[in-house]
Amino acid sequence: QVQLVESGGGLVQAGGSLRLSCTASGRTLSTYAMGWFRQVPGKEREFVAGISRSGGATYYADSVKGRFTIARDNAKNTVYLQMNSLEPEDTAVYYCAASLSTSYRTDRYDTWGQGTQVTVSS
Repeated sequence: QVQLVESGGGLVQAGGSLRLSCTASGRTLSTYAMGWFRQVPGKEREFVAGISRSGGATYYADSVKGRFTIARDNAKNTVYLQMNSLEPEDTAVYYCAASLSTSYRTDRYDTWGQGTQVTVSS
């Protein structure tokens, strides 16, 4: 079983950037497709970005396309989410998750990190 730990969240002004990291332990990250999701209180967790096992395929929610970039370094057992041009609407707790196959669906991901808070001020 893989364990995931997110880091890199924080407070940033609108228009700014943050890079989130998700580091895996317990099992080789290259075994899994990975995703980033986010959630605000009172709303369902939503898909943000996903990446295939090799990193050769990436996909994004329409709301972040062109602003966010997902990447992975399997040698470091780490997945990243580079977030640029941040907007107040991006404020949420961000989670990384591992799946045996690429998917937009939360129920296809078996393992989740604890989340990291991102707050974008206007």
